[in-house]
Amino acid sequence: MDVRETTLQELLGGPKQYLVPLYQRPYAWQGRQRDRLWSDILELAETRRSNPGTTHFMGSLVLSTGAIVPTGMEFLVVDGQQRLTTLSILLCALRDYLRIHQKDQPMLAESIHEQYIADRFKPGDGRLKLLPTQADRDAFRAVVDGAVGADSTSGVGQAYSFFRRALELADDPEDPHDIERIREAVLGGLSFVSITARDEDNVYRIFESLNNTGLRLTQGDLVRNYLFMRLSSRGESVYSSWWLPMQQRLSTEDLELIFWLDAVADEPLLKQGDIYSYQQSRLAKMDDEQILAEIERFSRLSEQLAVIREPSLEPEPGLRKHLQRLAEWGSTTTVPLTLRLLARRAAGTSSADEVTGALAAIESYIVRRTLGGRPGQGLNRTILQACAVIDDGPVDQVLLDYFSTGRKYFATDAQIRESIRTQPFYLRGLRTQQKLILKWVQESLNPKEPVDVDKSTIEHILPQTLTPEWRTALERELGDDESVDEVHEQLVHQLGNLTLTGYNSELSNRSFESKQTDYLNSSYSALNRRVLEASSWGREQILERDEWFADRIIEQWSGPNERIEPDTPGRDWSLVHQAIMAIPAGRWSSYGDVAALIGTHPVPLGNHLSSVPVAGAHRVLQGGGTISPGFRWLDADDDRDPRVVLEEEGLLFAPNGVADEAARISTAGLAELIGLVAEGLEGTDTTDRTFLGQLSSANPPSIVHGVTALFDAWEDLGGSVEFGSNREISAFMTSPRRVGAEKSYWPFTVYPISGNVEVVFQYLRDRPPFDEVELREAFRARLNAVEGVSLPASRIDKRPSFPIEVFREPAAREQIVDALQWFIDQLPGEASAQESAA
Repeated sequence: MDVRETTLQELLGGPKQYLVPLYQRPYAWQGRQRDRLWSDILELAETRRSNPGTTHFMGSLVLSTGAIVPTGMEFLVVDGQQRLTTLSILLCALRDYLRIHQKDQPMLAESIHEQYIADRFKPGDGRLKLLPTQADRDAFRAVVDGAVGADSTSGVGQAYSFFRRALELADDPEDPHDIERIREAVLGGLSFVSITARDEDNVYRIFESLNNTGLRLTQGDLVRNYLFMRLSSRGESVYSSWWLPMQQRLSTEDLELIFWLDAVADEPLLKQGDIYSYQQSRLAKMDDEQILAEIERFSRLSEQLAVIREPSLEPEPGLRKHLQRLAEWGSTTTVPLTLRLLARRAAGTSSADEVTGALAAIESYIVRRTLGGRPGQGLNRTILQACAVIDDGPVDQVLLDYFSTGRKYFATDAQIRESIRTQPFYLRGLRTQQKLILKWVQESLNPKEPVDVDKSTIEHILPQTLTPEWRTALERELGDDESVDEVHEQLVHQLGNLTLTGYNSELSNRSFESKQTDYLNSSYSALNRRVLEASSWGREQILERDEWFADRIIEQWSGPNERIEPDTPGRDWSLVHQAIMAIPAGRWSSYGDVAALIGTHPVPLGNHLSSVPVAGAHRVLQGGGTISPGFRWLDADDDRDPRVVLEEEGLLFAPNGVADEAARISTAGLAELIGLVAEGLEGTDTTDRTFLGQLSSANPPSIVHGVTALFDAWEDLGGSVEFGSNREISAFMTSPRRVGAEKSYWPFTVYPISGNVEVVFQYLRDRPPFDEVELREAFRARLNAVEGVSLPASRIDKRPSFPIEVFREPAAREQIVDALQWFIDQLPGEASAQESAA
């Protein structure tokens, strides 16, 4: 047995090939795993700028030596094939990105291909550094060879498309070395423990041992233990005076979180799993008196965190209002900075008025940035780094100046007006945050009409689906060379066309006069006043209401310091690039659909695409579904017929050259593809991205990790996770579908906000063999053996629940996975091939 630490560069370099055995399940990573990996890689690349030796541990690879052939050594991948496959796909995406964007240095791309992807001197599949299981080989070969269908709808194709878009977004035009840092981080910074053995049985015993972990102390436990170890005999009195009140004041999660919030203000890249090592290193330099002072400081910080969690505890009205709004906004990123500000107020180094002004500056910045349509990337770091500047003067002025300098996208009044007039507000950001902006505008005009966001939905006045009546109304306003569909796409998602209602599904696409009647009886009179005064509803009225909204927003949320010259970049085309690259093979979108995504028009978009290389640009057609007569490949030597290319990808054309309308992706569909709307479009299917957004906003990182780890284990058993469509997005853990089984089964439903895991005995009682109460009792007993789970016998025909916190502990997760395996073993029918592989 050979056990050693290694890197991807070392693993894939040289004459080696990694074979995924045919009994392994196909490639199965989904969005949440790819997002997590990419986030880790970006953090690693950034950290390695100042600490080049930093690595990120990717876990173990369990390998078995295969044949020694003339062309090198073969290894069977027993555990780790999902990670190895994903990283190989990422290398292909990186190679292709470099081929397009760094043509002056072709060896950068080719060195990745020939050293880590494929050996051009070997024939057939023997050239591939990684050979996936048979089900994935066609898709993987297409990615390796850059062939038609590389960005297919298969799991491999989706991963490739994701990384191509991610690289586009990560490439800062002003930083010539950022992609190179990512390449170095992937190849040299991701570390593995490689466990290789010749005896395959031994390999599986190692694999089982690695996946059996015991109950571990939390990071908060470790910090507490260290602090009181240092205090020795004085520990008891300090515990009673300072620690116990803090422990009673905060939840277990917040008690751990406070050590991270304190640290991340100084170390923005610090992960929650590194709390103890960071705090221990800092505390080790202190004497006993300083340790005592630290415990007192942590206890006082806990008082401020309690106020952040429950703003009603704050006596100052102005301060309380901004704390409440930041809490409603739901961004955990603002908490470290808010904690520092409240601590300054408590210590007397900043006045209540200054802190109120500072919180108002934070609120204005995030609201204006959202309305300005800027991408969320970089926002977290900008706010965390603000912690380092608040000691430089009056905190309200210091923060306003800080947000106003550099490229932080603090939208000016003119930019707010332009964005509201042109940007599709409904297709940007979290749906709850969109509703909050509408709510706060309403309440600023009429505080006596409070808005219940939970019971409200966003209503399109001009409907998303045009009826003949609405289409006729728009036709009256058309200019030369305009179509109803193009104008509708430009207007429908603008802020001026949106309002709040409690009965969205009832209004739908009814006539304007019918909607006015309902708005008249609505509790949102201030928000709807201009709608009620209008005799009709079209472009003129929407643009006028855009201006009305701009006035209210500029008045309510102050802009940047006008004395500071902002660093104003040109038009941001990154969203367009992402959207085009996300169009899968066999689908198309129009210039108008894509242009509406950033509030521009088809002509400037066409001009941009004629000069900038964007993968998939040939899938953007004219509004009628025809190829633009002016379309040219950027490579002057490329003489392919674009229609032939599109047909090879699976897109159907009518004899008159019009693409299949059913394969068209609208602006809203593009926004969904690239995750622009984080809570899903109302009226469409909801994705796991929505669930994870709610899970992350309502729970500490340790629980988020626990839930995602359980989902991963469930998928390893052959199951899947499906998602509901209510306001709180539930996750259904659906069992593998057995051959010959007539019904579907799911043991759990997970609720991310309320924090409950529902055991659905009520549904199981109608599904053999769980219609036998003895079998449900056996399942209940297995679950009740897990610490923190207590399902009463009286609820054996109901839907009892246990807290989501149970998933946080590895030992508890292991017991639950065992119970789920037992559950699957009871299912009727024959196991499918996928389940058998799992």
